[in-house]
Amino acid sequence: MKKVIQMPYELFIALRHLKSRRRQSLISISAIGIAVTILVISNAFMAGYTEEIYDVTVENLPHVVVTPGEEEEYIHFYNSIIPLIESIEGVVGTSPALEGEATLRYKEQTLNVFMRGIEPEKEDSVSRISEDIVEGDPYKLIHSKNTIVIGDSLAEDLDVKIGDKLSVNFPTANPASYEIVAIFDTGTPADDILTYTSLKTAQEFYDTGDAINVINIRLADYNEDKKIAKEIEALGYEASGWTGTNPEILQTITIETTSNNIILALILLIASFGVISTLNMVVMEKVKEIGVLMAMGAPASAIRRIFILESGILGLIGAVIGSILGTAIALMIGSYPVPAEFYGIEKIPVIISISDILITVIVVFVLNLIAGVYPAQRAAGLDPVEAISTH
Repeated sequence: MKKVIQMPYELFIALRHLKSRRRQSLISISAIGIAVTILVISNAFMAGYTEEIYDVTVENLPHVVVTPGEEEEYIHFYNSIIPLIESIEGVVGTSPALEGEATLRYKEQTLNVFMRGIEPEKEDSVSRISEDIVEGDPYKLIHSKNTIVIGDSLAEDLDVKIGDKLSVNFPTANPASYEIVAIFDTGTPADDILTYTSLKTAQEFYDTGDAINVINIRLADYNEDKKIAKEIEALGYEASGWTGTNPEILQTITIETTSNNIILALILLIASFGVISTLNMVVMEKVKEIGVLMAMGAPASAIRRIFILESGILGLIGAVIGSILGTAIALMIGSYPVPAEFYGIEKIPVIISISDILITVIVVFVLNLIAGVYPAQRAAGLDPVEAISTH
């Protein structure tokens, strides 16, 4: 004989209650579904927004920076230091550089800039400058003395092009004339102020000899910046990770995430109150039925379970529907092209995380179980004699 699996009577009664009040049940499910839809869409946008911030900031920044020690202006013998740093697990690129201020002049235009003397191949392993080049060849810095690479915004401000020569000077430096060999576009404020020249040219300009004042480092995982910085400091050098040198990036993400979560929590709370209202109405309508169940021997705990199950079912169905709908809408919006000239991006950044959706469904389900406690307790506290006699 086949064994028949019987549904627990509490679940059977809970489903009957929800079916008998279909309109109210649908309203509650819709309220939760809409709240979860908003939550899923918002989380997808927040994840995409965070990833976009990292892509345009952290990915273009050195993850760790080594600077001169206290009371020192430059790093000498850097060629013996770099191999030690490159031997640390997690380091994928190092770039020695000599950085300083400079003034560019072309015809009647004069602008102050930040000049970085680099070894192009090593700098490319850290900041990926070759990927941002829109015109020219940055590797000409190696073969041609007194050459410079500038950002497209800076080129526009100075009204210059490849091959033009800029007068470069600074009060404490040796004035010279530099030829533009490449133009880059990072889509960041660096395009307005940052310039590159060869390390040797910068050393001659600032008259430092064979010295640098910074070693920029790229990591396989930028979240390891503090750990790697400590390892470099253990070697006897000053080092700091991007989270320490650019805390405003994390602050911006934290503020946006916190405010977003508070708003979404309030939306879910409002939806949960709708469930409480629905269940309270069920309790009021089913007083006599509850009294009969109790008179037949159903304990208060079983009555409690019936209404908590109803609340959980409403929450689970609403959360699942909302998750599916939210995912579909988020993907649809994310595929919509955005005019790059207005926003600097091709599409609205959207990232769907399956783990986030599962957590959302579980949290909403648990939240609705909790929301069902009050009406469940109210139902369990009814006197069976008075409940049966209620008309």
